Amino acid sequence: MTTPDQERWQKVKERLRAEVGEDVFQSWFKSMELDGLDGIATRLSVPTRFLKSWIQSHYIDRVLACWQQEMPEIQKVEVTVRSAVIRTVPPKVKAPEVSDTVRDGRMQRLDIGDLRAAYAPVSSGHDALGGSPLDLRLTFESFVVGRSNTLAHAAAKQVAVARRGEPVMFNPLYIHSGVGLGKTHLLQAITWAGNQGAERKVLYLTAEKFMYGFVSALRTQTALAFKEALRGIDVLVIDDLQFLQGKATQGEFCHTLNALIDAGRQVVIAADRAPTDLESLDDRVRSRLAGGLVVEMGGLGEELRLEILKTRVSAARQYHPAFDVPPPVLAYIAKSVTHNGRDLEGAVNRLLAHNKLTGQPVTMEMAEREVRDLIRPQEPKRVKIEDIQRIVARQYNVSRADLLSSRRTANVVRPRQVAMYLAKTLTLRSLPEIGRRFGGRDHTTVLHAVRKIEGLVGNDAMLADEIEVLKRQLQE
Repeated sequence: MTTPDQERWQKVKERLRAEVGEDVFQSWFKSMELDGLDGIATRLSVPTRFLKSWIQSHYIDRVLACWQQEMPEIQKVEVTVRSAVIRTVPPKVKAPEVSDTVRDGRMQRLDIGDLRAAYAPVSSGHDALGGSPLDLRLTFESFVVGRSNTLAHAAAKQVAVARRGEPVMFNPLYIHSGVGLGKTHLLQAITWAGNQGAERKVLYLTAEKFMYGFVSALRTQTALAFKEALRGIDVLVIDDLQFLQGKATQGEFCHTLNALIDAGRQVVIAADRAPTDLESLDDRVRSRLAGGLVVEMGGLGEELRLEILKTRVSAARQYHPAFDVPPPVLAYIAKSVTHNGRDLEGAVNRLLAHNKLTGQPVTMEMAEREVRDLIRPQEPKRVKIEDIQRIVARQYNVSRADLLSSRRTANVVRPRQVAMYLAKTLTLRSLPEIGRRFGGRDHTTVLHAVRKIEGLVGNDAMLADEIEVLKRQLQE
């Protein structure tokens, strides 16, 4: 007999399924069970430590939000592992590098790290090489190609279809863009495609997982095995490189990068900015990254946003055939929700949740209400120091090389100071980084230039007008 608490849990699961999509729900939440409700807390359990860790790191806020929609008094979600018994892999099961598991008729690929986490604890150094979890939805088939991502998609596809022993065309392949524009999608698509055959070993790691693996290997004195295992990979895929911290970790990453590239192995990297803008990275790493193919993925245009929405609605309809979004509603969302692809997916999930839980059809009025908080002010264009140098040089009829040189003539010093001032006011770069980008100057030189221009702008109307013109050109 179903209890009231279990009925609430079923409703929460339906909300969660609508929020994250069927594939993610099946991968991470299907085995989650309700252990009990205790005042303002709910206790949930999963069968493995790996699932507990992943849910707590990536989905706990969503789980709590779904509970609060059903029971507003819930303030906390506790996730535990159902059994404390250490389970071992049955003798007949060998430890494969990759395992295919059929789940509800869909093939899911789990790496060795997933299997080990699910069965028994092993040495930290080896665990770290299991790779970061993959989202079943992030494949080349589900990636929507548009003008802003055509080159990145083509380069990623080229890497994915290459065969062992063939000359590596782009190495490293470095993809950068703002948040939610498709970097992770392409990297995981490369990994899925590469692992479909047994010919190449493709390992997907976030920078955080790489750091964890290296530090754990040092702690457990398995650093040599860690290094050898990493360098035995055919295709190493690193996501969110901007989060790579620590001198020792960056040194090991640099050695691994060099070893793989020199051995003709493929490296693919994604970050939220170009290699030259990664201030925290060692100069050697930045130089090696910049020596490959660097591709920027631009913002999503309205036409591409509309295509992404159509694709997401079509995918949702596979599991919810009655879900229908009228074309005018799709057009409204494509025009209004401009920030990134994740907001578009969130908009579709909200419409689906409302439609499924209330039984009401999707209308324009409902869409306007549901996506109101996703309509954000347009962000200003991200200004690059290279653009500042180019536009300032053109404005003052000098060359970019002049700005970076040691020349001290008046016709060069003033434009250089203006460019440094604009770099400080229009970018998030630090004074030392700006100095480095202007011919290796000291940060005190940059500070002097900034203060000099700030002092002149208040008294020189012509200079103030020139700077305003430059700012408009840079932000157009």
